[in-house]
Amino acid sequence: MLTFLKLGGSLITDKSREATFHADVMARLAGEIATACAARPAMRLLIGHGSGSFGHFAAARHGTAEGVRSPEAWRGFAEVGAVAARLNRLVTGALHAAGLPVISVQPSASGRCVDGRLVSMALEPVQAALAHGLIPLVYGDVCLDDVRGGTIASTEAIMFFLARHLQPARVLLAGLDAGVLTPEGEVVSRIDAATLPDLDGVLGGRAGVDVTGGMRRKVLDMLDLAGALPGVEIRIFSGAVPGAVQRALAGEGFTEGTLIADS
Repeated sequence: MLTFLKLGGSLITDKSREATFHADVMARLAGEIATACAARPAMRLLIGHGSGSFGHFAAARHGTAEGVRSPEAWRGFAEVGAVAARLNRLVTGALHAAGLPVISVQPSASGRCVDGRLVSMALEPVQAALAHGLIPLVYGDVCLDDVRGGTIASTEAIMFFLARHLQPARVLLAGLDAGVLTPEGEVVSRIDAATLPDLDGVLGGRAGVDVTGGMRRKVLDMLDLAGALPGVEIRIFSGAVPGAVQRALAGEGFTEGTLIADS
């Protein structure tokens, strides 16, 4: 069974302070993932992580998501790619320290967008890594764009693209919040296409810089994915709770957070 796990930028960085990595949190998460993988050796896993206070601050400063056209903007594009890769190296290091056979896959090396939408990315390296028992690691990154020149490909967009081709059984999104929250702080247990209109006042975002749409974009992308892959389990939950990521990867009986369903 193939599982996708996203570690949110709000979970592994302080999104209110530029380039602030939560090394202790990442070490704990890496340990939980390693424990779950040891308990389920047949599980195939792909991990993605957000850019948090690394890529989002730089991208907001240069307006990268909206397009890249001037020489100054292209220099900003390169800066955003560099800081996103810097965070990826920190995450990779923590996962390797926990004994996980992770191999980083750089989205900007092969990704192509059209007016902000990711339309292609090399699948062969990811497929080969999985076939050999490795854990591919992707992340939010800059991407060349046929219309905008350059843009940002969010981790969700990358995982959405890969999921349509690799067809995971589960997509787990571990963030800082307990799930999708109401204004009163209560967890919305389930979201589908029929209930989405009732959530117009709910889908806001956590404080901090986010150039890729926050919770609203995340939910909409995952609803699209649920429609494209009938039967896939998609869950948004808190990775800040010790043991939650390990329990989520364990599979059966995990009901924490918000379930995203096609109907």
